[in-house]
Amino acid sequence: MNPCKFYKCLADDTRLKTILLIAQAKEACVCDLMTALALDQPKTSRHLAELRKAGILQDKRRGRWVFYKIHPDLPDWAIDVIHTTARNNATYFADALGTLKCCQLADNC
Repeated sequence: MNPCKFYKCLADDTRLKTILLIAQAKEACVCDLMTALALDQPKTSRHLAELRKAGILQDKRRGRWVFYKIHPDLPDWAIDVIHTTARNNATYFADALGTLKCCQLADNC
């Protein structure tokens, strides 16, 4: 993982919140992320595709929906950055995380 590529990818507010949400939830569906981030499907998918192409996320199709998680081959330093950021900036994405957890409990997918 190239650090410049990693940080450039996370320099966008939507992509950073997406990564932090997925890090906290362990895995998230596109439909839940759309609701949590208050974005439409094309915009959500475009950001997720950039994170996947950068090697930060891994995707898996289950029926109609695609689920994302932190890529298991991401270097330890990058995983540490993500988890440290999430742990120390809970208010930055708290509303979105609350919405995401509600969606996951409702099993909307």
